[in-house]
Amino acid sequence: MIDTPPDEASRPLDARTLQQAAATFGMLAATNRLQIMWLLSQGESDVGTIADKVGGTVATVSQHLAKLKKAGMVSARREGRRRVYVLDDPHIAILVDQVVAHQRELEARSGTFADRLPGRKGA
Repeated sequence: MIDTPPDEASRPLDARTLQQAAATFGMLAATNRLQIMWLLSQGESDVGTIADKVGGTVATVSQHLAKLKKAGMVSARREGRRRVYVLDDPHIAILVDQVVAHQRELEARSGTFADRLPGRKGA
């Protein structure tokens, strides 16, 4: 967990910080991108391997990786004819790990988060 100085912890966030944080969550809100980030948090990989693991096409995964790269979440390097991707931000790795751990814990206790939403079975 990252420690926030006590004087900053009680202050509201400024608009720019909120917008950037929301944009980060937005990038991870797409299930394919979250899956890609989860895989990259386990270690670097090339686009073909990622596509095989997520069950997508190389073209689609490449588009997602381009967005993640533009957002500064991943970087890439050439290895011969392959482009190898790596999760470039340790904060994002922690965030992805925590949200997956949280979801697994919720599912083990009481079903999915979506099941507890109003109007859903089990809500």
